[in-house]
Amino acid sequence: MEDLLSGAAKVLSVWLTVVITLIVLPSVFGASLGISEVYMRILVKTLEWATIRIQKGVKKEQAMALKNSASSGIIQRDETTMEKEIAGLHRVDFELSDVFYFSKKGIEAIVEDEVTQRFSSEELVSWNLLTRTNVNFQYISLRLTVVWVLGVLIRYCLLLPLRVTLAAIGIVSMIVGTTLVGKLPNSSAKDWLSELVHLTCSRILVRALSGTITYHNKENRPQKGGICVANHTSPIDVLILTNDGCYAMVGQAHGGLMGLIQRSTVKACPHVWFERSEMKDRHLVTKRLREHIADKNKLPILIFPEGTCINNTSVMMFKKGSFEIGGTIYPVAIKYDPQFGDAFWNSSKYDLVSYLLRIMTSWAIVCNVWYMPPMFREEGEDAVQFANRVKSAIAHQGGLTELSWDGGLKRAKVKDTFKEQQQKNYSKMIVGNGSTGNQSMGAESD
Repeated sequence: MEDLLSGAAKVLSVWLTVVITLIVLPSVFGASLGISEVYMRILVKTLEWATIRIQKGVKKEQAMALKNSASSGIIQRDETTMEKEIAGLHRVDFELSDVFYFSKKGIEAIVEDEVTQRFSSEELVSWNLLTRTNVNFQYISLRLTVVWVLGVLIRYCLLLPLRVTLAAIGIVSMIVGTTLVGKLPNSSAKDWLSELVHLTCSRILVRALSGTITYHNKENRPQKGGICVANHTSPIDVLILTNDGCYAMVGQAHGGLMGLIQRSTVKACPHVWFERSEMKDRHLVTKRLREHIADKNKLPILIFPEGTCINNTSVMMFKKGSFEIGGTIYPVAIKYDPQFGDAFWNSSKYDLVSYLLRIMTSWAIVCNVWYMPPMFREEGEDAVQFANRVKSAIAHQGGLTELSWDGGLKRAKVKDTFKEQQQKNYSKMIVGNGSTGNQSMGAESD
């Protein structure tokens, strides 16, 4: 028994030595030994080979049908707006055919609406040897099956233990480091050490995901005293951004391990954590955020205005609260490559532990981050208009579909007030008032 324990201790010692020497220490200095680059090149070649094998194994017509279904959805939509549709049918008197627009849109929504599909994993064109997506790929060849089995062994027997080890090192380092820094008196040295700890631990945790991140336009990185807003796909969005800079986080206080991390980090950095009862008090939240951005020496606040995770294909409605408090807005667009792993967290289907297990058994997390020029609220522009303008800019930069729907529909029904507003707009256009109103609004804006 002693020999067994001694052998296990030696194996663990060697394992930790290799991990710390080859991965942790280089990440502390923001360096790389090139191991991840070699891994990604091999992975890309393997997936390309697998795609070719799949294409050869199925008929060309089936491949084209698969591509079309993955990219265009089940139905081909007519993107004509309600205003244009009704204007084309505009008559003096109401006719039954005037309701055809709503009828058509209703049928389209039943077949495939544009909201609920944003809360499920993004469809892939071809199998990535990781998940079969929503399309049941059939058996192709023995060689492809052998490669898939080898991939399972590598992901679960090598990558998973490695990533769990790195995650444990990163989390423990974060808790211990921020707790020690928090005991220091407030000074510029404390701020510097706090940023160093956050940045270093984030780099280690990104290594735990085999993260390959490309940052564009670094000259536009958020500055102190500002607000960074980004589209939201996953909890790891925070790690993706803090791997390249430090931010003050805003969110609800939690219990368990997450609560332990929050309580330790807030001692070293001015994060803004709210209790559940405080989150419902919009005035209190606004007050604390305004106090934060009023101090130009504090880190920029990181906020995800959608309020929930969307599946990396679109950007949904931005809550206006982040745009009411003033300050400079620094938009950031994040786009993941689903070929290497699905970063989207479907919190309605998976709990956090299950999600992290899926992430840590994927091939890698690959994404692009675009820092965009700062944006300011224009004169005469309300918070909703400003939020929509920022959302449009992020969607355009990230190549994402822009939707006006509230991400809260992930768990709630459409509000009756929204339905009533659509009914009012429809009735106005039917009787001819809507067109006049739109023209007068356009004249005023000019």
